[in-house]
Amino acid sequence: MINSESTITAISTPMGVGAIAVVRLSGKDAIAICEKVFKASKPGKRLTLQPAYTIHHGVIVDGEKIIDDVLVSLFKSPNSYTGEDLVEISCHGSILIQQQILELLVRNGASLAKPGEFTLRAFLNGKMDLSQAEAIADLIASSSEAARRIAVEQMRGGFSGQLKHLREQLLHFVSLIELELDFGEEDVEFASREELLQLVESIKNQIDKLVESFAHGNVIKNGIPVAIVGKTNVGKSTLLNRLLNEERAIVSEIEGTTRDTIEDVINIKGTLYRFIDTAGLRHTTDTIESLGIERTYKKISLAQIVIVIVDSRNSTEAVVGEIHDIVERLKDNQKAIILINKVDLADAEQVESIKRTLWERFKNIPFIEFSAKHGLNMELLTHEIIKASIVKETEGGNIIITNTRHYESLLKAQENLLRVNEGLRSGIAEDLLATDIRQVIHYIGEITGEITTDEVLGNIFSKFCIGK
Repeated sequence: MINSESTITAISTPMGVGAIAVVRLSGKDAIAICEKVFKASKPGKRLTLQPAYTIHHGVIVDGEKIIDDVLVSLFKSPNSYTGEDLVEISCHGSILIQQQILELLVRNGASLAKPGEFTLRAFLNGKMDLSQAEAIADLIASSSEAARRIAVEQMRGGFSGQLKHLREQLLHFVSLIELELDFGEEDVEFASREELLQLVESIKNQIDKLVESFAHGNVIKNGIPVAIVGKTNVGKSTLLNRLLNEERAIVSEIEGTTRDTIEDVINIKGTLYRFIDTAGLRHTTDTIESLGIERTYKKISLAQIVIVIVDSRNSTEAVVGEIHDIVERLKDNQKAIILINKVDLADAEQVESIKRTLWERFKNIPFIEFSAKHGLNMELLTHEIIKASIVKETEGGNIIITNTRHYESLLKAQENLLRVNEGLRSGIAEDLLATDIRQVIHYIGEITGEITTDEVLGNIFSKFCIGK
């Protein structure tokens, strides 16, 4: 995938004007290339002769032209992020200066790095496994405290350490079974079937927990899905705009304005929520609006929390009917919140009538007197949303899966473990048993990168930012 003989370079800080920027070089010629364009403030000081983990002040020059006043940090193989000689040039954050330094390094022998190539080299040089590399990308992208904690735990090797232990145990047993095949005529048993069955049960329990954790981890990483549903013109888009503090959705008196779902993510007290404004529910002959309504029902089925908005000016019977039509679609693990909207425009007695009926008919569902237009009881709504969430604090030592690739490999490992279990109980032939165990080992190895392909690596690291 890469030319490991080349020296790569990239700007590692976000593009744009800032106080400082960092230009990174990695490869066997990293220090030598930097030395060609660096003039130390201390005369006669050669970068190639300086020890690792040192910082040097000077200027970047293009011939006689001074580009910028910089600090150069040196890291030497194998004790660097990439496992290669690595240089970081800290310059002033002018876009022009960054580009001029980058172009100067390329002219002197460096190649522009591809997305994620620094971390890819770290993986290929054994500085981290594949799951740790992916955790770095998750850490950079984390936008909630829970997501940050999980990424840090995985980056530090908590997840890969557990997988490594499982893989070693299985490799030990499969080697004993294959040894038995070599002595097939002598009818010897090197691997106790009872011990192997106990091991398989133990590993299966651990993998089951990891698989189950994905539902929780996916929510932490991508946000808790919250669907905003109700009839047309009931105030769904106004509520979304109020939550986002911006005009994200079009608000109009014309019915059917929202014909598709609109989504945005909000961080509420460290947890991400993905709010989904849906098309208004009503009978319509409009083909496009009908597709929007169909998507609304799909979003309801996928949401963890469903906010049902009703118009307090409608009759009590109509309001109850609207709520019932939505609530009866919900599964046991879904939570609902009812907003009695536009109370600022409604008759007080009518609002009371709706509240009394909701209390009688939907005792387990919280309801709030509300005005999306004026923000009445927004704090109470936020409180109910948090209360309805299933996201918990991740306890130390608990490994949470957030990566779909890891989840899919664990599902395959789980499936093959079941075959191993059944094979042990039915007395399956040693060669078939060994094959099934090796399949489990294969899928566990896929996660950490002990078994991988260039295509998989290309797909993973192409999603990294350039310079990381």
